[in-house]
Amino acid sequence: MVSDLAPGCLIVPKMANQPDDPNRDLGFGSVVARESRQRLLNRDGSFNVVREGLKPFASLSLYHDLLSMSWPHFLGLIILFYLGINGVFAAAYLACGPGALNGAQAVTLGGRYLDCFFFSIQTFATIGYGSLTPKSLPANFLVILESLVGLLGFALATGLLFARFSRPTARILFSEKALIAPYKDHTSFQFRIANARSNQIIELNAKVLLSWFKPGSHIRDFFPLRLEREKVVFFPLSWTIVHPIDEESPLWGVTEHELTSCNAEFLILLTGIDETFSQTVHSRSSYQGNEVLWGARFANLFNPPTPAGVLSIDVSRLNDVEQAPLPARPGSIFVPLVPAKASGDTMDR
Repeated sequence: MVSDLAPGCLIVPKMANQPDDPNRDLGFGSVVARESRQRLLNRDGSFNVVREGLKPFASLSLYHDLLSMSWPHFLGLIILFYLGINGVFAAAYLACGPGALNGAQAVTLGGRYLDCFFFSIQTFATIGYGSLTPKSLPANFLVILESLVGLLGFALATGLLFARFSRPTARILFSEKALIAPYKDHTSFQFRIANARSNQIIELNAKVLLSWFKPGSHIRDFFPLRLEREKVVFFPLSWTIVHPIDEESPLWGVTEHELTSCNAEFLILLTGIDETFSQTVHSRSSYQGNEVLWGARFANLFNPPTPAGVLSIDVSRLNDVEQAPLPARPGSIFVPLVPAKASGDTMDR
């Protein structure tokens, strides 16, 4: 019996008889492998999975969030906290009464609040111009409390800034499209990467795994793809990662339509050592079947060498491709579920 969810193709015994390997789900779990039709890994490296059902504070990791959020969000949060805490203390000074501060000249409620707010800023940052000073006992107690909060707040902000600057991360640029390109006598799956930072990454390892739904089945299958080169010792310029499509490749005989209809996804993990920090960094990304160009190859991105013989690349050409005819393909490993119509509406093989 053939499932009506099969994306237009049925696998032949060559793949159907492969033994089940419990390690091939990569940690996503059997439910995701069986039911999810969404991409597993987004282009930015984030996982397309949501954890729910935890207690309100069980999943809260403020320190991790402050380290991993973007710089605009982090600086915006620091500014909001700084203004907010001073606004709270200003309201507390205002509640102490009109005679709580010496030197306050405002009469209206809004003007008095501004005087209290500016006094709070001076106290929090230990500026102390002297034009405004606490007078009443409650105001002096508030100064003691705010000075303590200010010291702890600046120490915390300094520690977070240092941790963010000192945390090694990789910023690898992936080509917008992966390619099915000519390779020796056959074809290959390939994509190109480059380092977007001026730091150096050494001992860079690459792992590429193919995920797709078994045609005619509800189960997602995973295949590690053998690479032409799985590791480079140095990564100063760019690297085109190539998977040769030969008889041992799960992509052998697969057509463009079949790759897309079977919900294929290429999961990529890069791991290397940041030379500056001598620590391991990593980067993730993925390509879906509709993000793969067929019959193309990457254009040259090397600039002419300088008179001194220095080589350089133009990273802006990372996504440039040119047409490249593919060699004759072997017969498809897939069998169509629905016979071709007599009108000539046939599936490209």
